[in-house]
Amino acid sequence: MGIVIGVVGPHDLVDEVAATCEEQLGVSALRLDYDHESQAPAIVEAHAASVEGWLFTGIVPYMLARDADVLSRPASFVDYSGATLLSALVRLQHEGQDVTRLSIDTLASADIVTTFAEAGLPTEDIRTLPYRQEMSSKKAVAFHRRGRGHAVVTCLSSVHEALREEMHVLRLVPSVHSVRVALRQLLQSAEGQAQEDAQIALGLIEVESEEGLLREATALGGTLAAFRGGTHLLVTTRGPLSDATGGFSSLPMLSRLASHNQVVRVGFGLGRSAAEAESLARRALARARRIGEVAAVLSLRADTDIVLESVAPTPAGGKSLNVIARRVGLSVPTLERLIEARVAVGDEPLTTREIAERLGVQQRTARRMLHRLELSGLAERTGNLSSGSSGRPLTMYRLTL
Repeated sequence: MGIVIGVVGPHDLVDEVAATCEEQLGVSALRLDYDHESQAPAIVEAHAASVEGWLFTGIVPYMLARDADVLSRPASFVDYSGATLLSALVRLQHEGQDVTRLSIDTLASADIVTTFAEAGLPTEDIRTLPYRQEMSSKKAVAFHRRGRGHAVVTCLSSVHEALREEMHVLRLVPSVHSVRVALRQLLQSAEGQAQEDAQIALGLIEVESEEGLLREATALGGTLAAFRGGTHLLVTTRGPLSDATGGFSSLPMLSRLASHNQVVRVGFGLGRSAAEAESLARRALARARRIGEVAAVLSLRADTDIVLESVAPTPAGGKSLNVIARRVGLSVPTLERLIEARVAVGDEPLTTREIAERLGVQQRTARRMLHRLELSGLAERTGNLSSGSSGRPLTMYRLTL
C-alpha cells in the first residue's frame, strides 16, 4: 500500500520536488501549487483528507500552514541551507557577483555563517533576514532594497518577481539531496503516524437506551455490536477516535447520550491487537464505574488512564458553564461572551471573523475555539463565506451553547 504526499509550493518548484519524491518506491505525490505563499494554509485545509503527509518546498509556506493551525498530518519542508546555498554561491560567482556582499532572506543566520565558513568566505558584509512569524514578502522586499550594491539571495518566488527588474536576484531552489533528506524525515513520521492510527480502539458502553448509539458509532468510523451483560461493543481505530475526541481530551458523544440516559459509562482501550484493546477497555470501564453515572475513560498501555469526560446530568436548560469550560478547554468568561454573541444573532450563523472580532482575538484563535466547541457538540459548521480577498473563505458556525 502506497503513501500519498502533498507537495506544496510555487508552480515552478512543485513538479521537480514531486518527481524526486516519486523516485521512492510506494510514494505518490499530490501536486499543489500556489501563486503566492500566503495561499498555502488554504491549500492544506482543502486537501487534508487526501494525503498522509505534507512536504513544503520551503520553510515559509510550512510555517504559514503551521501557524494557521491547519496541519493535521505529519509535515516537513525542504531546507535551503548547506548544499543548496553553496551551489547558489558558485552560480553567483560564475555570474560575476561578489559573493562576500549578499543580502539573504529566510535562512537562519547561524546556517549562513556555517556555510560561508565551510567555503572559506567572510561574512562581515552579508546582510541576513532570518524567517520570523511576522515576516512577509513585502518586508523582505523592503529589506533587500535597503541593501543597494548587494546581490539578493531569496527563498521566496514573490520576492524574486518583485525585485528581478531592479536588482541582481538569485532565487534558491531545492537541491535533489535536500528534497531526499526532507522526504526521508517525513516518511518516518508519516509511517509512524499511520501505524498509530491503525491501532485498534475498542469501546465498552453501558447505556440504558440505544437511542442515538448507532449514529455515534458511525461518526467514530466504527461498528457497533451487542456484548455481554447488556454492554455494547464499539470497534474503531485510533485515528478516528483521536479526531473525534480532539486528541483524547473529551468525548462529545457522552453528553449527547446523557441527555436521554441516566447512566452512560464508556471505557475505551487502545491496543496493538483486539485482545489487548479489549483488556484495556475493561479496565477503562471499571474506572468509569468508579467515577460516577456519566463518565468516559480511555486506557492505554503502561497503566495510563485518561478521563475523557465526567459530568453529572443536569436539568434541561441548566448547563453548567464550569462543566462546559472544563470539557472544551475554554474559560467561563470566554463562554459567556460566546453566549452573548449567540443571543445577539438568534439562530443566525456567525463567521470566524465575527467571532474573532467579538472576542478580541485573532481569527486562527477563533477557529481553534470553534473547532473545540464543534467537537463537543456545542457549535455546528453551516458553510463557507467568501472573505472578499485572496485569503481563505470564512467558515460559518451556528452556536448551540
